[in-house]
Amino acid sequence: MPKKLFLSSTGPPISPTPHTYTLVIHILVKAKLIKDASALIESVLTRSVTGDILSLIHSFMRVLLNITIPFGKLIVTASSPFVFDLLIQMCSKLRLIDEAVDVCVCLGENGFRLNVISYNTLLRVIQKSDKTKLVWRVYEHMIEHRTYPNEKSVEIMINALCKEGKLQKFVDMIDRIDGKRRSPKVVVNACLLFGMTEEGRVEDGLVLLKRMLIKSMIFDTVSSSLIVYGKIKMGRLESAWKVYDEMLKRGFEANSFVHTCFIRAYCEAGRIEDGDEVFDDMERVGLQAYDETYTHMIVGCSKAGKLEESLNFCEKMVQNGFVPSCLAFNEVAERLNGHESVRRADGMLTILLDKGFVPDANTYSYLIAGYGRLGDVEGVLKLYYEMEYRKLCPGALVFTWLVVSLYRAGRLEESEKYLRTMKARSLVPLDYTYDALISSHVTGKDNEANQFQSCS
Repeated sequence: MPKKLFLSSTGPPISPTPHTYTLVIHILVKAKLIKDASALIESVLTRSVTGDILSLIHSFMRVLLNITIPFGKLIVTASSPFVFDLLIQMCSKLRLIDEAVDVCVCLGENGFRLNVISYNTLLRVIQKSDKTKLVWRVYEHMIEHRTYPNEKSVEIMINALCKEGKLQKFVDMIDRIDGKRRSPKVVVNACLLFGMTEEGRVEDGLVLLKRMLIKSMIFDTVSSSLIVYGKIKMGRLESAWKVYDEMLKRGFEANSFVHTCFIRAYCEAGRIEDGDEVFDDMERVGLQAYDETYTHMIVGCSKAGKLEESLNFCEKMVQNGFVPSCLAFNEVAERLNGHESVRRADGMLTILLDKGFVPDANTYSYLIAGYGRLGDVEGVLKLYYEMEYRKLCPGALVFTWLVVSLYRAGRLEESEKYLRTMKARSLVPLDYTYDALISSHVTGKDNEANQFQSCS
């Protein structure tokens, strides 16, 4: 870029400023010299920082709004909004992603619209970057400002879902709602609305949903189910049931997605009986529970202290071909009490391991604690050896119950060995360790008790 710009060989030199660049670009676009305008925009962008780019945008707007700016003997009074599309496309080419998104927002706030090609160019660049989450923000922005996606837009968004590892999740969600394999467009739009609801932006999602319905971008069954989900997320369960009942009156069939949403809400609120009632209703009308349905019931029952019911749902889940997540199983294992529940959970773990379940250190720690509270030293050792075999690192909880269980069983040398290991790993015994040791202390073992006490 030369340091001086000239209108003609006889005209006075003009120092380049954002305004002069803006005017030249507008003139080039008006004259349909798109390559030249693009080259000038690229040159400006490579020399700019974010603040300069936004200044350039505002300068473009002033010209486009027919605010006359003298340029030598010329006055520019009209141009084309296509300059903004060129700017977005050049930002995308130069990988100025954050700047391009800021420009989109700025243009939207001032009533300007970009064409679908510009959005697609930006979407593609973001999708291939490490800022994948931004792709949904831009996709939402284009619909919000009435630039509707085409097949290329949907293809890019499907690629984004694949990159995030979420495609199968949302394909399954649509299947559970509608019972049919819908087009990629429906999957993408449902994913956008679901994500907005998960973020707590329910009202924004409902506004966007209405716009999608007008343009046939989503089906009534899916939209009604997402409205129900939105009301549930807002805590308006009674209103959600009314919407769902109205949905059924209009001829739509009940679906497992909505039932699972209600079950989740009831379980998270501690209303386990209501959740159980909805679960029973699912079975009554012939709907298939899926992994999330069981997970909510397992965790909900466990937190409510209903361990037997929680284990029943675990068993039912496995019988129907699903494997609980490690987090869900750990919720149960952490609260185990009594011979039956501990042994049932241990037996369940054996079955789950054969089905590909991957336990973590907490899984074994909670089961070991359960056996320790029962005084079952063999159960404690069995799980400890299995834990070592799987190269899981035992913590203070595991060693505490090893020490206490072996001491109570009269296996003092082994107990002391694990206590030394515990000290060597800088693990601090849990508070109840000494109480447990003292309560099981027998006459004539003062030295051993003193050795344990000296480890505090």
